[in-house]
Amino acid sequence: MFTPQGPTFRELAVQALSSVEHGYDLLAPKFDHTPFRTPDPVLHSVARALERIGPFDSGLDLCCGTGAGIDVLGTVCRERITGVDISAGMLAVAREQTRPGGPPVAWVRGDARALPFGPAFDLVVSFGAFGHFLPGELPGLFAQVHSVLRPGGRFAFPVVAPARPGSPGYWALLAFDTAMRVRNAVWRPPFVMYYRAFRLSDVRRELIRAGFIVDLRTLPEFGRREDGSPRCRLVVATRQGLGTAAGVLSESDFW
Repeated sequence: MFTPQGPTFRELAVQALSSVEHGYDLLAPKFDHTPFRTPDPVLHSVARALERIGPFDSGLDLCCGTGAGIDVLGTVCRERITGVDISAGMLAVAREQTRPGGPPVAWVRGDARALPFGPAFDLVVSFGAFGHFLPGELPGLFAQVHSVLRPGGRFAFPVVAPARPGSPGYWALLAFDTAMRVRNAVWRPPFVMYYRAFRLSDVRRELIRAGFIVDLRTLPEFGRREDGSPRCRLVVATRQGLGTAAGVLSESDFW
């Protein structure tokens, strides 16, 4: 799962016993050599899907980490791009890796639960960050995203189908989440990272409550499961403006 350039077991242990912010500061130099970085096939698939919706003027990568999602924004945004993250270490790596060309990129240190922006963006994306938010934090998180989007702006992020109960992936994620809950019960500061807490049905409900119209789009590159449902979807939530209707789904079946 890790390349030779990735973190050692000791480094991961030190990170796991830190706060989320400090833990990612420590992990930042080697983060892109871990399986925690969003895979390129997912990024490319999302970019293709957004190209069919856009183009957009300004874009924000929420919880941008080392900047993997910035290239996605660069393909669909024409004017400017911003990456925001709570970890100064991750932002430092992102700045070093900024590619020349395309719209100008700004890197901002900030908490996704208290974004330091007004309604300045047409598109907000996020990749692999939602495990750091407890279910009770979703209303506030989505309200923040809503507040930084212009009317008609989009909030887009991929969601992978949950592992089937009893499958190896199911047991692996259950074991990880259980270990994190035990760790947080006996150790401070807490390190919030739960893979099984971000449920699509809850996400849909809270997005609609925050004032979004919710649309699900299949990412066809990842195929379908045995029951015919997509393995990976793109959630596209649109901030309601003049002439928009109540929140709806384009696909009736969801996990």
